[in-house]
Amino acid sequence: MTDNSMICAGIDVGKSHLDIALHPSRARLRVTYDAAGLKALDAFLQEHDVSRIGFEASGGYEWRLLAHLRAGKRPARLQPAQLRFFAKSRLKRAKNDRLDAVLIALFTASLEQLPALPDARFDKLAAELTYLEQIEQQIALVKTFAETALSEAIKRRHAREVARLETCRKAHLLRLEKTVRDDCDLSQRLDLLTSIKGIGLRSALCLIIRLPELGNAGRGEIAALAGVAPYDDDSGKYHGRRRIQGGRERLRKSLFMCAFTATRHNPDLASFYARLRQNGKDHLCAVIAVARKLIVLANTVLSRKTEWTPQYQQK
Repeated sequence: MTDNSMICAGIDVGKSHLDIALHPSRARLRVTYDAAGLKALDAFLQEHDVSRIGFEASGGYEWRLLAHLRAGKRPARLQPAQLRFFAKSRLKRAKNDRLDAVLIALFTASLEQLPALPDARFDKLAAELTYLEQIEQQIALVKTFAETALSEAIKRRHAREVARLETCRKAHLLRLEKTVRDDCDLSQRLDLLTSIKGIGLRSALCLIIRLPELGNAGRGEIAALAGVAPYDDDSGKYHGRRRIQGGRERLRKSLFMCAFTATRHNPDLASFYARLRQNGKDHLCAVIAVARKLIVLANTVLSRKTEWTPQYQQK
């Protein structure tokens, strides 16, 4: 049971403002999301002797708040789905920034244990990886523009832009690899992951940065975090098809690219994929199974700290 006398703060993160609410007291505050506002936030939390702080992941806007709060009281970054279902369980339909802050404070107070924060080492790495992904999205977008361009001159301009972006992508990928290599532990993890056929440098960096739990969690938990764990859909005599859901979206995209490669070039996973197809599984279902097997394999390799060896070599 949680301590009812404990003061908990809920913070709704916006682009330009932070809304703060306390539970069980009714104190409220709105500050600008800048250096002066964060200073006012610290004074407010200290004045009311706040023990817990919860805030919602807000599309990346929460990272500055997270970095600011790390030095003081340990905050809890909550998932939007958690708060959405919590609001439904309390039959709350009204929604605005101030009400969201109240709801976050109430949910934070109800938690038996706060979720662990990501390692501070990954703050900058995650930002750099997101920038790399944005460059890749721009490349895909400009290529689409080029395909539908009517003028050859415009197509050539698009081609030059794609070449420029590709150069930026390669240079940024090298910088990101160097940053990871500067950390001995992360460098070792990178070498272990790239020893697995199907996982290249780009995907290995994504696994390291987006899934720091890799190597320190069970196979079921790691599959769920990656979003490739099948969930039951049964009720009474009804037995529905198992489906994947949740997980970390950006990570799952990279994992599926690895799975597609592994079905062709990884001897163990290629035979596993072929066996599933022969048993009547459709292509997408088989690829999902390969992705799940691949992330479990990566988890095992990192936990044992030994490079991957194909099964036929082990025998």
